[in-house]
Amino acid sequence: MRRIAISVAIATISVPLAGCGGPGAAGAGGDASPTKGDDITVGLLLPEKSNPQYEQFHYPTIKAKVESLTGGHGRVEYANAEADAAEQARQLRQMINRQVDVILLDPVDAHAIASGVRKAKEAGIAVIAYDRLAEGPIDAYITFDNELVGEVQGRSLLEALGEDAGISDKIVMMNGSPTDPNAQQFKAGALLALDGKVTIAKSFDIKDWKPQKAEKNMTDAINELGRHDIEAVYAANDGLAGGVIKALKAAGVTDLPPITGQDAELSAVRRIVTGEQYMSVYKPYPQEAERAAEMAVAKAQGRNIQFQALTPDRVDSPTGKDIPAHLVPVVALTKSNIKDTVVKDGMYRLSDICTPRLAADCAATGLKKQALGNE
Repeated sequence: MRRIAISVAIATISVPLAGCGGPGAAGAGGDASPTKGDDITVGLLLPEKSNPQYEQFHYPTIKAKVESLTGGHGRVEYANAEADAAEQARQLRQMINRQVDVILLDPVDAHAIASGVRKAKEAGIAVIAYDRLAEGPIDAYITFDNELVGEVQGRSLLEALGEDAGISDKIVMMNGSPTDPNAQQFKAGALLALDGKVTIAKSFDIKDWKPQKAEKNMTDAINELGRHDIEAVYAANDGLAGGVIKALKAAGVTDLPPITGQDAELSAVRRIVTGEQYMSVYKPYPQEAERAAEMAVAKAQGRNIQFQALTPDRVDSPTGKDIPAHLVPVVALTKSNIKDTVVKDGMYRLSDICTPRLAADCAATGLKKQALGNE
C-alpha cells in the first residue's frame, strides 16, 4: 500500500456535513451523485464475528453516526459474512438489488469480492472499503496504518526482549489470514522491525484468523523448537494471542514469553494486566467508524467537497491507483497506558477491566484504586 499524505491538519479534524448547503445539496465536481436528502440507506458489510469488535463497536458506532448525521432519517442495512466469502458476495448482491445508496465493505476475501464491487459500480452505488482494502473500483478506503501496526508490534517485542536481544533469540510468528490484505501489511511491518535482529524460527499464516488454528500451530512450534527455546511470539491480533497462550500453558510453560496482539479486546487488556500478554495495538475504533459514516453519508448525498476533505490520503490496491483514503493512527497498548487509551476513550471502564479476580494485578499495575473510585 502506497501512502501519500495530503494534509495532516485535515486528517485530524471532523468536517461538518452541513458545511455546503442544507440537506440534499450536491457538492461540486463531475462525479457528484444525484441530489439526496437525509433519507438514505448505507449498506454495511462486515467480515466475521470471531473478532468481537465488529459487533460491539463498529456496527453500533456507524449506525448511531449515520442516524445523527441525517437527523434520524438515514438507516444502516447491516450484514456479517461470518468469514464466508461466498456469503459476503451474496450479501453484496442483495444490497445492490435493494439499491442502497452507498456501501461500506470490509471484505472477507479482498480479491474474490472484486467482481461484486464492479457490479455495484455498474449499478451506480459507491463502495467504500472499510478497515480492509477491497479490490475492484472502490471509491475510497478508510483504515488504520496497517504497516505501522506491524512495526509497532515488532518494535514492542524487541523492547520486551531488552538490550540483550539478538539473532540467537527464536521468535514464532502467528500471522493473520492470507486472504486479508491487512494481514500481509501487518506481517511486512513486523518483519521490517524484526529482520536481522532476531531469528524467525517458525512462521504461520492463520486462515480466517481462527484462534483454534493458532493454538494448534503454536503447539506444533513448541514440539519442534522446545517449550523453553521460544523467546517471544508475534501474534497478529488478540484472538491469535489467546490461542498462543493456551498452547503455551498446555505445554507447561509458566513463565510466558512476550506475546503481541492487536485490537485491544477486553480479554487481551486483562491479559496485559496479568502479564500473560505483553501488548496489544489500540486502534481507536470510534474514530474509524465515525469517519467511515461521515464518508458514506457525504458520498451518498453528493457532497464532494466534504468527501474530499474526509479522504486526505492516497493508497494503491492491486486493481487501483491513488484511491482516496484516510489512515487512522494507532497506539501500542501496554500496562503503562491502559487508563490513557481504552479507558480515556470510553472503550472500557476500569471496573470492566479490574474484576475481583484481577484485584491484585490491577493494584500492582496502579489501576485498582482508580477502578474503585469509578464504581
